[in-house]
Amino acid sequence: MFNITHKKIKNPIRPFTVASAPAENVVRLTMRVNDNPSDFKKAMLELKQGMKVKISGPVGNFYLKDNSPSLLIAGGIGITPFRSILKQIEVEGNREDKQIHLLYMDSKKSYTFKDELNRIADNTSISVTYLDSRNDLHQEIDKFTDLYKNNGKYFIAGPKSMVDGISDYLQSNNISKRNIKKGAFFGY
Repeated sequence: MFNITHKKIKNPIRPFTVASAPAENVVRLTMRVNDNPSDFKKAMLELKQGMKVKISGPVGNFYLKDNSPSLLIAGGIGITPFRSILKQIEVEGNREDKQIHLLYMDSKKSYTFKDELNRIADNTSISVTYLDSRNDLHQEIDKFTDLYKNNGKYFIAGPKSMVDGISDYLQSNNISKRNIKKGAFFGY
């Protein structure tokens, strides 16, 4: 949770997903800024080195716990937590025992961190698929669910409507709620 303290704004506290891995020893945040940013994003953009914000956390349980086959489904800026997870796996060394597949959906085809994700995939057993349509995304999800069903873990991060839609899709394909972890991003 990040709390803007250098100026007064209506909603000064927002959750942010950290994009950096613990091994990087920095706190990296990623946010998409459009032509009409919120007051919070404007305040974030005003921050300069040495200025202070209040930070609390981390909160949530969005991380890989075991060696289950895992499908990571990112929508747009929802790639942020997956960058952190994959970067840490890369730093720890190639984990052949983990079957991890990232599906990165971005209708704008901007694919934040694409070069870095490709490099991680080249040096690990992690696979990455870039998509720009919901139909293609469903086809890729179906391939994974056909192979692993409820033996797999499913992580979804992105805009709330996308996260809810994919979670519903998985459940309609007999994937148990307990195997689905969601990280909904608000304000997009």
